[in-house]
Amino acid sequence: MTKIYAKLIGLESEVSNLRQGYITVNARYADAIVTLKALTSSALEAAKRAAISAEKASLSAKNCATAAKLAASEAVVDAAEAAADAAAASAEAAIEAAAAASAAAAAAAAAVAHQAEESSIFASAEAAEATKRAAMAAAEAVKMSNLAAESARSARSKR
Repeated sequence: MTKIYAKLIGLESEVSNLRQGYITVNARYADAIVTLKALTSSALEAAKRAAISAEKASLSAKNCATAAKLAASEAVVDAAEAAADAAAASAEAAIEAAAAASAAAAAAAAAVAHQAEESSIFASAEAAEATKRAAMAAAEAVKMSNLAAESARSARSKR
């Protein structure tokens, strides 16, 4: 009978240790989920801001291209070249913003890989959409930069 009681006490102790281990693992898992949710949210915010930045850089490049074209028509070659340089810088900024959006989308996707919750999947999809917007804005900025450079070249050749 004493052996049975000793075994029962041993099993009770083992179950208690297992329960405590489960509680510890569960608490760590809950902390990890909170951290991953914050990461996903931050990555989404970064992707959205990078997309907005790329769109603004694209608009800047478009305005620079217009300025270069107008300056070239007035034979102000230096102004046309400066506007073309500004358009090129804006295009580079748009490309960098698109790269930032891409990195943020990748971070969101990594968070989703560890946390299969609907909100994270949605955030990852939004980050991917923001990356697409940033890439489109960067492509437009490059196009405008090329137009500005062409205007400057045209003005230079007319000189």
